[in-house]
Amino acid sequence: MNHEAIFNRLRPLLFSIAYRMVGSVMVAEDLVQEAYLRWHQVELAGVTSPKAYLTTVTTRLCLDYLRSAQVERESYVGLWLPEPLVQQRAGGWGLGGQPAEQLLQAESLSMAFLVLLQSLSPIQRAIFLLHDVFDYTYREIAEMLGEKEATCRQLGRRARQYIQEQRPRFEPEPARQAQLMEQFWVACQQGDLSRLMSTLAEDVALWSDSGGKVPAARKPVQGADPVARFLLGIVRRASASIQVVPGNANGQPAIFAYQDGTPTAALLFQIAPEGIAHIYIVLNPDKLQALLPLE
Repeated sequence: MNHEAIFNRLRPLLFSIAYRMVGSVMVAEDLVQEAYLRWHQVELAGVTSPKAYLTTVTTRLCLDYLRSAQVERESYVGLWLPEPLVQQRAGGWGLGGQPAEQLLQAESLSMAFLVLLQSLSPIQRAIFLLHDVFDYTYREIAEMLGEKEATCRQLGRRARQYIQEQRPRFEPEPARQAQLMEQFWVACQQGDLSRLMSTLAEDVALWSDSGGKVPAARKPVQGADPVARFLLGIVRRASASIQVVPGNANGQPAIFAYQDGTPTAALLFQIAPEGIAHIYIVLNPDKLQALLPLE
């Protein structure tokens, strides 16, 4: 195979790594494109494993980006959330069973999981993802990152322990999630506070990310009653021209809002057995650019 064919075969893997590392669809695409340009400068005869080579290039590009973006992230206005990765828009919640071997990769796309990853240092994040999600050995990772194998093993173990301690609760079956979302949808439309609260876990938390560009809560809203009242307040203030459609983003039920066909908000829902546990509202226009306009 030539450069083009090899890269196209590996592109989904490279994007998957980059997106989980940086939490941005557009940045991940840019980094994968940079890896593509560098790949075309390499003599194929000198590459033993294109997969390992391109994974190394992409991961190092992500680490370089994260170092350069640190100051910008620290000065970010309000709460920071990853950019949604839209997988289905309209036509339902996009929920369905998955083979067991795909569950960890699906979970690692969830907004809650991505937020957890942001708490790790970039090098820890890279090691954890490459080992636990993408199944590379610590020896391979050490070669990719220019680190000692023992260091990678230690950092990976610490990252895994942190993720396991903090990871979201078990999610109910897809049918139960869809039923709960339908109840949530109707309660919001009808402005029914008690019915809306019945869909929420008692300790539900809501995060809003606007980057300071549109009005949003700059601190998490916590508890079923405060969250329900906050959401109904949004519904009451919404313009009559706002169009709202259900869908799926990051493997989770989502609701997308549009003004004159332009995306204005994405709401993602993490569901636990006792109800909706986390709600993530992305309002920053820069993070909605990957959403297709509503026709």
